Amino acid sequence: MNPDQPIRGAALDWAMQTRAPDFDGWDGFTAWLEADPAHALAYDAVQFALDNADAALELLPAPEPEAANDNLPGWFARNRAWLGGAIAAALVLALTSVLWLAPGGTVYTTAPGETRLIALADGSKVELAGGSRLTLEGERAARLEAGQALFTIRHNDADPFVLTVGDDRLVDAGTVFDVRLAGETLDLAVAEGAVIVNPKGQALRVGAGHRASRAATGRYSLAQVDPNAVGEWSRGRISFENATLAEIAAELGRATGKSFASPDTATRLSGSIALDEVRADPRALEALLGVRVRSADEDWVLEAE
Repeated sequence: MNPDQPIRGAALDWAMQTRAPDFDGWDGFTAWLEADPAHALAYDAVQFALDNADAALELLPAPEPEAANDNLPGWFARNRAWLGGAIAAALVLALTSVLWLAPGGTVYTTAPGETRLIALADGSKVELAGGSRLTLEGERAARLEAGQALFTIRHNDADPFVLTVGDDRLVDAGTVFDVRLAGETLDLAVAEGAVIVNPKGQALRVGAGHRASRAATGRYSLAQVDPNAVGEWSRGRISFENATLAEIAAELGRATGKSFASPDTATRLSGSIALDEVRADPRALEALLGVRVRSADEDWVLEAE
């Protein structure tokens, strides 16, 4: 059994109970949530899977009654008849990734414009930005293969959390940190604690209020950053400094889910953008950035004025 499976099993039990029309155990549910931060994170992850199951119902034919799984936990098994065959099948599909996949090698992906919360058993969490791919390689190890993620990690001196990004290893030291991978460029920004980059190599320590950027050459440069701005994409805003229009277009596409493009790799801008405003009207970028925005086929093209 995975070490976090009892928590996730209980989270599923509570999630299914709270969905029942006659549920009246809110006091017990609240007490369970408050008993451990890992409980709330697991419950959020299960609810995410249940939402996916709801969407899957429209695509699945109703199976025969025996298709339901007698090994499902708690309330789900006892109340399968109330759920119905199609719902049971959808839940089996959606919840497999939450409850029964081994943690090593579990892959999480997001589409552009989508975010996802990944709850870890010890109360740590990972927030995955749009257009990203992350592989959990155990309870205290992960690999970021594309995109961006915000890590809130419970530090353990005896078992530090290790994030692999390409050939680099980032090791936490009591940490809230954000990592963005775009091609060969890696950006690490730390809000709390510290991250050690390649402890067996350059052993670069990046503390709170600092960022480290790795260029395609593999060399890192350090700069200061506002800790409150770290991971701000998770709160609906992205910032950039001395970025080309092509880079800004790529980031906007990943963050909003809309298709932005720019052939301009010379013009460089710095600024901060509220994503909801851009989602509602991409032409809002004209006033925000002082650029031209035109529609071309399915793209929104950014051009210098």
